[in-house]
Amino acid sequence: MKMIVTIGRGGTGKSSFVALMAKHFVETGQAPLLLVDADPDQNLAEMVGIDLKEAGKHTISELLVSTFIEQGGTTVGVPPTERIESKIWSSGLFESNSFDFLAVGTKWVEGCYCMPNAALKGALGSLTKNYRYVLIDSPAGLEHLNRRITSKVDDIIDILDHSKKSFDHVKRAYRIAKEVDLEFVNFYIVGGYRFPENLGGQAEADLKFKYLGKITSDEQLDEYVLDGKSLLDLPADNAAYVSVKRILKAAGYV
Repeated sequence: MKMIVTIGRGGTGKSSFVALMAKHFVETGQAPLLLVDADPDQNLAEMVGIDLKEAGKHTISELLVSTFIEQGGTTVGVPPTERIESKIWSSGLFESNSFDFLAVGTKWVEGCYCMPNAALKGALGSLTKNYRYVLIDSPAGLEHLNRRITSKVDDIIDILDHSKKSFDHVKRAYRIAKEVDLEFVNFYIVGGYRFPENLGGQAEADLKFKYLGKITSDEQLDEYVLDGKSLLDLPADNAAYVSVKRILKAAGYV
């Protein structure tokens, strides 16, 4: 099993990048595959053609509310995985012929993701051994690194935009990952849709991480996102998809 975590500031194209990675792994027969939407914006499901409500599935946050709050339970002194792990498998895990899918969901109770993240970490510990790849779409902030929704990662990919804040995000993310003893093999940087092509070399020199390339800006992809269409249905020659395949090849994926 290999785990790839995609991070970056909001609006850099993390979710569409994860969706296009999934498209590549599905089309090249590299299954089984698990997609994890850890971003409260919950864009990834739509980008891979999933309607959780229609499928009768729930986010981890929703399952926590129904288990601990609506049923009159208490969250004090009870590790969430002990009471919710089976529910995540039965009511939260969306399964298809091509991939499986989990979502953390929107902010739980008083603005803290501690319990949803803990529940996700417990579920991942049990589930990941069943998959060839686990792709995690992370939120824009770095809290998920602080709380370590997983303790061992193969590749961290930070999506850049053309701003100092984006470069600073990379530095902070790397520092936090080291501070919390997150095990990872590679830390890569990738240019987002609006990232200038000629800044790749400068980004690599300044940040000291391998630059894998830039995601090509593409009107067809924008139309799919605007219309709520699955990016898995993009044609094989779509420019953004082709660029993501080049990025994955540069990272050693076939």
